[in-house]
Parts: sequence; structure tokens; C-alpha cells
Amino acid sequence: MSAEPWHLSYRADPAARDLADRHYNRQSVGATQFVPPGRCLVLLSGCARAFWVTSWPIYVQHAWPTAWMCSAFRSEGAGRASDLIRAAVAATRARFGRPPALGMVTFIDRAKVQPIMQRGSPTWGRTWKLAGFREDGETQGGLLALRLDPSDMPAPAPAAPMTTHGLPLFTTPDRKDAAHG
Repeated sequence: MSAEPWHLSYRADPAARDLADRHYNRQSVGATQFVPPGRCLVLLSGCARAFWVTSWPIYVQHAWPTAWMCSAFRSEGAGRASDLIRAAVAATRARFGRPPALGMVTFIDRAKVQPIMQRGSPTWGRTWKLAGFREDGETQGGLLALRLDPSDMPAPAPAAPMTTHGLPLFTTPDRKDAAHG
């Protein structure tokens, strides 16, 4: 069973790049690659209206150094965002194996994201919280950190293979990251 609705993609996929160019953390709009250096998993929804990037960098400058990191997620009507997040985490587990002790982390720039108002107070990351993430402090730059503990992650489920017009581009056996699988 695959982690639908996700399909494997790559760090320079033009369809995912178009979505990345509209994400608030995009640093070089139009650049061929949209993923930070290091190990990664790039996913594109079957409808090409959502993309996800799990980064597993070797060198980090934040307080969650061993965690997988969602460095980008954007959905433009591809489905319920919290369901997409959980499916992407399942695909990440299928790709990288056992999660690191710190699980997965993502960061939210509260200056660039609209909060949800709950009981008269602004709340950021509601979609992430619905997917099981919890607030876990801030980065030195003031970004809100949300973290998903390994015990709260869904079971591994691989993403569907890359396709063009419904036909697989190529097939490869599932492989684990040699250094961390």
C-alpha cells in the first residue's frame, strides 16, 4: 500500500518547483532546485497541487540536529492538509526507515503565515497540530518549532513511483539510506 496521494519526485521537478516558487520560504524563485543540500525525499501529489520535502541534513544549526525536517509543504487544494502531512510522514518512514529519536520537526515563520483565531488568541500551525505535531520551542531566529515524536508517527507506507501520464518513469527497488537505514 502506498502513502497516497503522494508520488516520488526529485529536487528539480518542474511541477513541484512551480509550487515551491509560491511557498513563503522560497529563497530563489525560479531556481532549478528548490531543496536544501543533503539527503531528502521530495513528494508531489498525483494531482500536482501539493508538494512536500523531507530534509535530513548532515549539518544543522538548530536545536533538533538529528530530526528529520519538513523543509517545505504546500497544498493548493490537493486534499485535507493534515492528511497529506501524515501520508508524507509515512512515506518518509518508508524511505528512511526508523525515525530518529527527535522525530520530525518543521518551522513556521509567524510573520509570514496567517494565524487561526481560537478563543480570541492567534494560533499558528493548526494543520500541523491536527497531524500530531506539538509546539517544541523556537529557533534562535524566532521561528515556531513543531515536532512530531516517533511514537506519534503513522506506520511506514511508500509513496507511489514517479509517473508521467499514469505510466511509471522507471522502477527501482526501495532502498534505505545507507548511512542511516
